[in-house]
Amino acid sequence: MTVPTIRNRKLSKLFLSLLLPSVGLAAIGSAQATTFYVRADGGDASQCNGRSDAAYPGSGTAQACAWKNPNIALPSSGSARIAGGDTLLIGAGSYQIGSGGYMQPIPSGTSSARTKILGKSGTTPKLIGVGGVHRVLNLDGSSNVELGNLEVTDNSDCVFNHSNASAACTSSMPWARVGLYARASSNVWVHDVNIHGMAKNGMNAGGLTNWTMERFKLNKNGAAGWDGNIGTGASNSGKMVMRDIEIAWNGCGEKVATGAVWACWAQQTGGYGDGMGTTETGGDWLIEDAFVHHNTSDGIDLRYMNGADTTHVTLRRVYSVANAGNQVKLKGNSLIENSVLVGQCTYFRGKFYMTTGDLCRAYGSSLLLILTGNDVATVRHNTIAGEGDAQIAYGEGTSTDKIYIQNNMVVGFPYYADSTKQTLMTAGGAPAAKSFSGNMGWKVRTCPSGTTCSTDPKLTNETLAGFDAEPLAGSPVIDKAPMISAVTTDFVMGARPTGAANDVGAYEYGAGSTTPPPTTPTTPPTTPTTCTHAAPTLTLTGPTTAVAAGTKNSYAFSVKNNDSSACSNTTFALARSVPSGWTGTLSAASVVLAPGASGSATLAVTSPTTATGSNAIGVGTSSTVGSVHTANASSTYAVAAASGLTQTVTSSKGSYKAGETVYLTARVLKGGVAVVGAKVSFTALKPNKVNTIEKTVTTDSNGYAKMSFVSGTGSSSIGTYQLTTVATSGSLTKTTTSSFSVYQ
Repeated sequence: MTVPTIRNRKLSKLFLSLLLPSVGLAAIGSAQATTFYVRADGGDASQCNGRSDAAYPGSGTAQACAWKNPNIALPSSGSARIAGGDTLLIGAGSYQIGSGGYMQPIPSGTSSARTKILGKSGTTPKLIGVGGVHRVLNLDGSSNVELGNLEVTDNSDCVFNHSNASAACTSSMPWARVGLYARASSNVWVHDVNIHGMAKNGMNAGGLTNWTMERFKLNKNGAAGWDGNIGTGASNSGKMVMRDIEIAWNGCGEKVATGAVWACWAQQTGGYGDGMGTTETGGDWLIEDAFVHHNTSDGIDLRYMNGADTTHVTLRRVYSVANAGNQVKLKGNSLIENSVLVGQCTYFRGKFYMTTGDLCRAYGSSLLLILTGNDVATVRHNTIAGEGDAQIAYGEGTSTDKIYIQNNMVVGFPYYADSTKQTLMTAGGAPAAKSFSGNMGWKVRTCPSGTTCSTDPKLTNETLAGFDAEPLAGSPVIDKAPMISAVTTDFVMGARPTGAANDVGAYEYGAGSTTPPPTTPTTPPTTPTTCTHAAPTLTLTGPTTAVAAGTKNSYAFSVKNNDSSACSNTTFALARSVPSGWTGTLSAASVVLAPGASGSATLAVTSPTTATGSNAIGVGTSSTVGSVHTANASSTYAVAAASGLTQTVTSSKGSYKAGETVYLTARVLKGGVAVVGAKVSFTALKPNKVNTIEKTVTTDSNGYAKMSFVSGTGSSSIGTYQLTTVATSGSLTKTTTSSFSVYQ
C-alpha cells in the first residue's frame, strides 16, 4: 500500500507533526528539586557529580560536570543517584543501556513535582539497548514521572525468538527486548518519545493509572508496539490519553543501517503483531490524531476492556490502514468519530515471513465492536473501507446494548476469502438495539435499512491500495448528513458544517483550514426549526413457506423514524402479537432513533405442535409522543399439513469388537422438518434372542436421539443384534429396525 502523501487536506497538522523532529518542548525541573546532567563527553560516577552541564575536564574526581551515561543516575544495582522530583537532563548523542543490566526504576515524584527524564531542548538523545537487556526505560512501580524528547532503540536487526533462525537474536548481538517497561505506575506524562527497532516490544506496560502519551511513536518493534500483558495486575484505570501518535510496522524487524522493515511475522509462526493490545483492562481511554498502520495483526486492540459501565473508549481522527487483522477493535462503551479506517488486511500477502493464516484475522473487519450489556457504541462521521467480511461488525452483549451508526461513508471491496462476493457494510450477531441514520454505502453486499447504497461517492481514490477518503467536487456525500451538534470539526479539524449541511463521512468538503472552528457552530439556514411528528414506517419480513407445527421462525422487524429533523430522538416501544398458546419473543423491548434513522429487531415465533393452517402474527410501536407514533405491521406463519413421522436409525459401525462401546443414533422428521422432543425407545435384542438392552431418549433441536452401551464379552453377546426403535410424537409413532454385530 502507498501511504497517502501528506498535504494540507490529507492528514491534519497533528499527523504532520509525527513526521517532524522533536522541537524539545520538555519542561525543566522545579526550583525545589535538583537537576542532573548527562552528556557524551561527561565522566563516570567518581569523576563527576552530575550537577553541571559541563564536560569532564580530563582529571580529578567529584568534579562539577555531567555524567557520561544515564545508567550512572539509575545503576542496575546499588542506590539511585537521583531522587523523586529530580530532573535528569540528557544531552545530544547515543548512550548504550544494558551492558551491566537494565537501569533500576525511576524514583517516583509527587503529584506536584514529577521526576523528569528529559532530552535536552533542541536535541534528541538516543538510548540504545544492548546485551539482550530486558528494558531500556524502567517504570516498574514509578509514579509521578515525566519522560520526554528521547529516542529509544537497540543496535541489532534481530527479532526476539523469531521462528526463522536468520532473523532471531543470539547472545552475541547488541539487542534489547523492550523499550519502555511499566507496571503499577500512575500520573505519568510521556511526550516526544520515539521507540523503534526493539527486538520484542516497543512498550510492555500494564497496571497503569492516569497516563498521558503525546507526540509518541511505537514503530518497527519485533513482536508488538504496546503489549499490555505483564502478568497479574495488568488492568489499567483512570484517564488513559494518547494524542498525536504513530504505531506502525510492529511485528516486523528494523534494519539498523537503513531503517528498512524486514522479518515480519505474526501469531501463526509464534509472533504477535498488534500495534497496541491490552489484557483485560478498565480505564477511560481517549485516542486522538493517531496514525496506525502496517502492523502484522490488529491496529488498535481494546477488545479486552472489562465492560464495566464506568469504562469508555473514545477515538477521534484515527487513520488506521493496512493492519493485517482488524483496523480497530473495541469492547464496551465506545465512540469513534471523524476517522478513516482502510482494511487492506492482505497487504502482507507474500511479504517477508507472513503466512496466509495471519492475514485478515477475525475475518478482517475494519471495525469490530464487542458489547457486554448496558453499553452504548456510537460510530459517526467516519469513512470506512476494506476487504474484510464486514466493515462494521458487532458481536456479543445483550438486548440492553445500543449501537448508533451515523453519517458514515462505507466502501466495500471484493471479500478477501471469496473474491466473487463484495464485503458487507455491517454485520454481526449482537442483539443490541441498532440505529442507522445518514449513512451511505458503495459496492457493499448488503445495504442496511435507511442507507443509500446506489451512488458512487466520488472520493479522491477508491482503490484499496491507494484509498483516499477526501470527496471530490460534486460528490453525493456533500451536505447530505443530518446535523450532530457534538461534531463540529472533521478528520483534519476543518469546520463542520461548511456548506448547507454536514457531509457524510470523515471529511467536510471545502473546509480547507485545519484551524478548529468556534465551539458553537452556526446553524445552517436550511435546518427546520419546527418539529413535526409523523407515523413511523414498520416492516415485518420472514419465512414464506409452510413449516411443520412446532417450528421456530425468525422475522426481521424494521422501524424508521419519520419525524422531521428538528425533532429530538425518540424511544419507540416495541410490541408483538401471536396466536394464543404460541410463543413470540422480541430481541429488544425498544429502539432509540434519531429523525430519519432506522432500527431493527428480531421476532422469534414458535407454534405449538398442534397448530394448523395460516396464522397472522404482528408487531407494533408506540412512544410517549402519543398516537402519531402508534403503528403496526403483520406477516403470516403457515403450518404445513400434518404428515406422518419418518425415522432413520444408524450405528457408528457395522460390527464391534467385544467390550467396545456401541453408539446408536435415530433421527425423527415430520414433513422433512426435525421433530424436537420426540420420545425414541431403543431396544437391542442380544444374539441369544433372550436378553435386551433398552433405553428411551428425547430428540434434540435437530431431531436426533442418541444412546450408547458397552458390548458384553460373554457368549450371549457375540453375534448379531436386532435393533428396534419406536419414535413417538403426540399421537404419531414410527417404528424402524436395523442390526449390527459384535465379534470376539
